[in-house]
Amino acid sequence: MKTAISLPDELFLSANELAERQGVSRSELYATAVSEYLAKHRDEDVTAKLNEVFADESSGLNPALSPAQARSVSASKW
Repeated sequence: MKTAISLPDELFLSANELAERQGVSRSELYATAVSEYLAKHRDEDVTAKLNEVFADESSGLNPALSPAQARSVSASKW
C-alpha cells in the first residue's frame, strides 16, 4: 500500500542516508521502522497487562517452601 507522510527535512535526509548505507530502499527502511515501533509497543502492552494481573500477588516465596529451598541451595555445588 502506498501512503504519503510528512517528515522534517533533517529526519528525511538522515533516513535516506541510513537506507543507502544499509543497502535497502527507503520504503523498506520505513516499513522496518514502523514494524519495530509496533512490536515495541505491543511488548509494553503485554507487560502492562501482566503487571495489572499480578499487582495483587505476592512476589515472595511461600513460607512453606523456604525450608525446601534452603536445603536445595546448600546441597548444590556452585
